[in-house]
Amino acid sequence: MLTNAFLIALREIKRNLTRAFLTVLGIIIGVAAVVTMVTLGEGTTAAVKNQISDLGSNLVMVRPGSGFGPRASSAGVPNFTESDVTAIAEQISGVAAIAPVRTASLSTIYLQEARNTSIIGTTVDYFSINKWSLASGRFFTEADARTGEAVAVIGNTVKTELFGSEDPIGKKIRVGQASLQVIGLLKAKGQAGMGDQDDTIVVPLTTMQRRLGGRTSSRDVSQMSISAEDDYNSDLLISEISSLLRQRRNIQSNQDDNFTVFDTRQIAETLSSSTELMTMLLSAVAGVSLLVGGIGIMNIMLVSVTERTREIGIRLAIGATAKEVLWQFLVEALTLSCVGGMIGIGLALVFCQVLAPLIQIPFSFNLEINLIAFAFSAIVGIVFGFAPARRASKLDPIDALRHE
Repeated sequence: MLTNAFLIALREIKRNLTRAFLTVLGIIIGVAAVVTMVTLGEGTTAAVKNQISDLGSNLVMVRPGSGFGPRASSAGVPNFTESDVTAIAEQISGVAAIAPVRTASLSTIYLQEARNTSIIGTTVDYFSINKWSLASGRFFTEADARTGEAVAVIGNTVKTELFGSEDPIGKKIRVGQASLQVIGLLKAKGQAGMGDQDDTIVVPLTTMQRRLGGRTSSRDVSQMSISAEDDYNSDLLISEISSLLRQRRNIQSNQDDNFTVFDTRQIAETLSSSTELMTMLLSAVAGVSLLVGGIGIMNIMLVSVTERTREIGIRLAIGATAKEVLWQFLVEALTLSCVGGMIGIGLALVFCQVLAPLIQIPFSFNLEINLIAFAFSAIVGIVFGFAPARRASKLDPIDALRHE
């Protein structure tokens, strides 16, 4: 019975191809949109995790203020001092290296090219802690840091925007009010959840203090980057650092921390959860198309029942049961929605293969989400096709034969 119902359904769809296509268009769009959003969302999440892993599995960061990510707040919160950095290095076990960081956004000029760039003032350990390597040139040295030499190591984006194809090593750029010599070019890391990692200029902290930003307060360390020893418990390290900083910043037991300590795992979880939430919202919006497509199927099946009333009457008159008529129209609605689901999945895979390289994320075929999308399209066909099918099965044979 089901085989015959399926063959009849295919015949009816083939008889009205244009109408059938327009009927399942909502299903096609809905399935394609949902699968595309989820696949690209998973690719984005994987890309974020890969980029965070480039920072190293043992990186711990300390910032003033509360929270990390979009809801982070540091307004009115004091920065750290260099003595805070020294205290952590000397008193906390498990710290392999620590680098103070002071940041600023300054105008950067080379010949006729000018742009605003993120400037980082730090120490030599910053490069190893954050897994930076050189494309050419050299890092600044401890001697450069002690004397506050006018030297800079630039990121690939800065090199591209200011120098183009020209070799930047040895050239002088104007940063703020100071002239700095480019001594090194960092290897490109690309985009991350925190922005373009290559749009940066790294200088010695003393150079930042003496030549670029001045030093109006001892609290001029806006961040600390810490490399934990291999296999050291990061949760314990974070707890010890927090305890020490609470003492040094005179935070009472009934007061919350006015700083945040987090590691790469927490960064990855925060950014991934944001990406996953956005993916869910976009998928929910795209899923509305499936409901619209279901309504379209119900409407067209009701029209089909009206058009084929005499055919239904003949079937009932020659011995077909109401159950067989019900299944005939239900299978037809199910076939329409399943065909639409398969076309939608095919389109989604094409879209993902084209879009993934453009937005620089990995493409991976997720069988589970494709099967779920197909199953949901089938459920839509059954749910919205049941009312027309039931109406057909309830027709009186005599009245149906009299229908013009």
